[in-house]
Amino acid sequence: MEQTILSVSELNGYLKFLFDRDEHLTSLAVRGEISNYKIYPSGHHYFTLKDEGGALRCVMFKNSALRLRFRPENGMKVIAAGRVSVFPRDGAYQLYCDSLTPDGVGDLYVAFEQLKQKLQAEGLFDPAHKKKLPPYPRTIAIVTSGAGAAVMDMLRILNRRYPLVKVKLLPVRVQGAEAPAEIAGAIRYANRYRVADLIITGRGGGSIEDLWAFNDERVARAIYDSELPVISAVGHEPDVTISDFVADVRAATPSNAAELAVPDQMELRARLLSQRTHLGQMMTRQLQLQRQQLTALSKKRVLQSPENYFEDKRLALDHAQQRLASLAQKCVADRQRQFVQLAARLDAMSPLKVLARGYSVARTEDGGILRDARQVQPGENIELQLSRGRVTAQVTHTEEETDE
Repeated sequence: MEQTILSVSELNGYLKFLFDRDEHLTSLAVRGEISNYKIYPSGHHYFTLKDEGGALRCVMFKNSALRLRFRPENGMKVIAAGRVSVFPRDGAYQLYCDSLTPDGVGDLYVAFEQLKQKLQAEGLFDPAHKKKLPPYPRTIAIVTSGAGAAVMDMLRILNRRYPLVKVKLLPVRVQGAEAPAEIAGAIRYANRYRVADLIITGRGGGSIEDLWAFNDERVARAIYDSELPVISAVGHEPDVTISDFVADVRAATPSNAAELAVPDQMELRARLLSQRTHLGQMMTRQLQLQRQQLTALSKKRVLQSPENYFEDKRLALDHAQQRLASLAQKCVADRQRQFVQLAARLDAMSPLKVLARGYSVARTEDGGILRDARQVQPGENIELQLSRGRVTAQVTHTEEETDE
């Protein structure tokens, strides 16, 4: 029997034909760990699935990759669904992947956690960035579906709690591919034109797919960039979205958002009534005090008899005058006594008193006081100051004392 000889291309084509006809290979799912994950400029994704026993080359074309709701990463365990076929040019078989889901958890959950970690690392959840809600907002902008039950609940509660507030509805789609762009655009519009003092954005309950618009990065960044305070009100109380983490205040439900946004008129009325009562009591006490002071003043002598008042002041003036005169006399007497004492002391110390007892003061010709015999020489004149008058004398002899 003659052996058939095939070219490489023919063999690869034949293998591809066999692979494509095998029902088990045309639609299957493979579990494995991603490695060598790469995204080419064409938009196609190339990676390898591996386990402890082998590896499988995989490709996901751009159209399928656009449907991914999470970001595949090396080391992530996934389930890849698609078909296995041969690439004739290389003679290698690979998995042509149509969908990719995380193994053990849903792709939306993975996408949620990935975006949450990314935005948290960038500081979009930082409490320091949170803005306080205005205590008495004049206008509230509601970014939600105009036909949903959530907006009707919010309008009803806002009107019941605080009828003074104005509400501006910015209707948007809250689910579907177009919803994130519309929600983010409405938030930016409210900020650009300052249409309100406060923004409420959200929707009623639903599945994670229904609420997914509020897990979109565009919506999260629009909320973060908002200069107006934002309340996030998405789904029911257990539901948590990325918008809840970024918003200034997270409400458990849309109805709860309306309650957080405005004060309760019943509480305000009760507070005003209490303050009015307190003010009335304060005014009553003040009037009573003033009345008591007026009664006390009316009993004073000056008001009952003004002449007696002036008489009392006149007597007080006379008494003060007498005291001042007495003090002045005492002060003069004290000064006179001090003067006499000082004059006596000065008189006792006066050199004239010494001279009166027979002493004299000798001066040299130049007027200096003569204290030492060595200050003059025989033949010089000296002047003697006596108790009465002066005498000029001539020195005939000097004698010095010697120190023993």
